[in-house]
Parts: sequence; C-alpha cells; structure tokens
Amino acid sequence: MDGPVMSVKRQAEFHNFAQQRVAPHADEHDRTQRLSDSIVTDLATQGHLAPFLPAKWGGAAMDMVTYGALHEEIGRACSSVRSLLTVHDMASFTIFRWGSEAQREKWLQPLRKGELTGAFAISEPNAGSDVNGIETSARPVTDGFILNGQKKWITCGQLAGVFVVLASNEGRSAAFLIERDLPGLTIEPLSGVTGTRGSMLALLTFKDCHVPRTAMLGQPGFGNPIALSALGLGRYSVACGSLGIAQACLDASLEYAARTRRFGALLKEHQLVQRMITGMIADISASRALCRLAGSLKDEKDPQEILQTFIAKYQASTAAMRAATDAVQIHGANGCSTDYPVERLMRDAKVMEIIEGSTQIQQITIADLGYQEFERQRRQASDVRPVQLVG
Repeated sequence: MDGPVMSVKRQAEFHNFAQQRVAPHADEHDRTQRLSDSIVTDLATQGHLAPFLPAKWGGAAMDMVTYGALHEEIGRACSSVRSLLTVHDMASFTIFRWGSEAQREKWLQPLRKGELTGAFAISEPNAGSDVNGIETSARPVTDGFILNGQKKWITCGQLAGVFVVLASNEGRSAAFLIERDLPGLTIEPLSGVTGTRGSMLALLTFKDCHVPRTAMLGQPGFGNPIALSALGLGRYSVACGSLGIAQACLDASLEYAARTRRFGALLKEHQLVQRMITGMIADISASRALCRLAGSLKDEKDPQEILQTFIAKYQASTAAMRAATDAVQIHGANGCSTDYPVERLMRDAKVMEIIEGSTQIQQITIADLGYQEFERQRRQASDVRPVQLVG
C-alpha cells in the first residue's frame, strides 16, 4: 500500500487531472445530459479505469485508499464522470473476481484500455435495487438462457458495451455478461433526472433475448453474492465521490464569501455564514477520515470493512447534502441559478443519498450490524470463565 507521503502526492496528481480534464466539462455534461466524447479516452490514458486490477490485466494493483482519493477528486470535479468510473469498475471487478479465465481474457483488457465501457444492471422498475425482488427471468434452454424483463436507471447504459445483469434462474439468482448488440436487448435513453444528468441513464428491455451459457458468471444461485460484492466497491466509490461533492461546495462557498459584500461587510465576516462554513469543514474532515478508514480495512481484508464502508457512505452522502444546501444558501439567489456550480452540486448531492443504498437503508443496515457486533461481544464475554484463586 502507498504510504502517507505517496498518497498525498497521488491525490495531488488526481486533483490536477480532474480540474484540468474533467471539471471544465461538468456543466456541459449536466446541460446536454451526456458525457463528452473524449472522457473515456482521457481516463484510460491516465490509467484511471479499474486501476485496482493486477498487472496481468493491465492494471496498477492500486490500493483502496489511493483508489478512494481518485474517486474523491473525480467526484469533486464532476459526479457524472465519477458515476461512469463507479459502474465501469464494478463491472471490471465482477469479471476479475467471479469470471472464468475465458471471460477475463475476453473482457478485462478492453475494459482497462477504454475500448469499451462496462455497466451494472440490477435496478428494476418494480424492485429498485432489491436483489431479492428481481423480476427479470433467465429461462434455461439447451444452448443457454432466454432473458425477459427490464432494468431501469442503468448508469452509463447508453454508453456501455457490456452489462453485468442480475436475473432469476428458476428461483435462483444468476449473473450474466450481456453484450450490447445482443438480439432481443433494446436500450432506451432516460433523461430529466434530478442529478448526475450526464451519467447517460438507460432502460434495458430483454424480450426473448438468447444468452449463451458461456455468458453466466459463476454458477446458478451465485447472482446475489456476485451483486453484493460489486455493490461494496460501488458504495465505497460513492462515499468518496460524495466527499468530493462536499469539498467542491466548500471551495465554491469560500470563494464566493471572500469576494461578495452584503450589508456593509464581506459574507465571510458574517457569523452565520461562518457557522455554515465551519459545519462544512468539520463534516468534510470526518467524512475523509471515515473513507480512508474504510479503504484501509478493504486493503487489509478486515471483515469490519463492510460496516465501515456503510458508515462512510452514510456520513459522506449526508454531509454532501448538508454542504450543498448551505452552499446554495450562501450564494443566495445566485445559488439557484445554473450560472453557479452549487446549483448542480445540490442536485448531484441529493442523488448520493439514494444510490448504492439510500440513507434509510444505510441507517437500517448500520444499526443491524451494530446489534450483531454487540451480541457477538456479549457472547464472547459470557464464554470467559472467572479465574478461581487457590489458597
């Protein structure tokens, strides 16, 4: 793992790239509701696509703390681009972790080089992201499976060349690698969403779509574990990206308050503005510490990383929303205008409280895991027998 000095240096590199190559296009991504044509090439050239992959597959074996810093800086510049990184990397991770050698050979190098992008297709119109409520079916036939159903709100679905699709296979969950041009699959653009408008959402419809047996990841019944493992990576990316949004809100607020005068004084001299700035700074510091802790535990393969990633995502996404709300307030009427980035940042921040597990799902899960840990410690304590002293 990179040391603290190296991590700071890498984050500075990520910041410079994001501000020079990503941030200048953020408003355009939002306005046109699509990503710029050059963004995937730019990310690939810098080695930012699935950098956690080992060298055998063209990756840099990047540790998770550094990976989190990358997603923080991309999120600080443009949440739509960070969304692309999230789903592309989830697909790449899934193929690396669960794919056969043939599937890895076919997909990982093109994904790393940006020759095509990947996306993750779990969410459905009637189930949302509830993996146990999946309605898309995969009916076995002699030479493969027939898929029927829909996947909705698929990030970068308009762009992706390969999808990881979760389906029900005779009552058991299953995951498949579905190529974009497969007969029976239609892709419709979705527009008009609140935030991350450049993430090129799509509705995927499978109608008697024949999928070869070689497209299945793992075995029947493995679909949910496959999906949940990838969602863990996605949740960490969103946590770090939310931290980036909060930092961007602070950046904009400091700049605006330092040059804008109201009621005879600069905004930065008004105590209630100072209170809002202080709240942002404290929230950002706490979120960054939690994201780095989650990343460290992921690198160490500590079982506690699951809980800590949930906590980091909860803290960072809610902090981003608080920061965005206060940033708009500091900007006043200007904050409600697309002339200033805080209007876009507030819409993007709201999305962070919903994707990769809503705020309420995080609260339920964190509390449940807390009770489980309490019970574990209580049982452990009851197993310790008192020491008897012999006189």
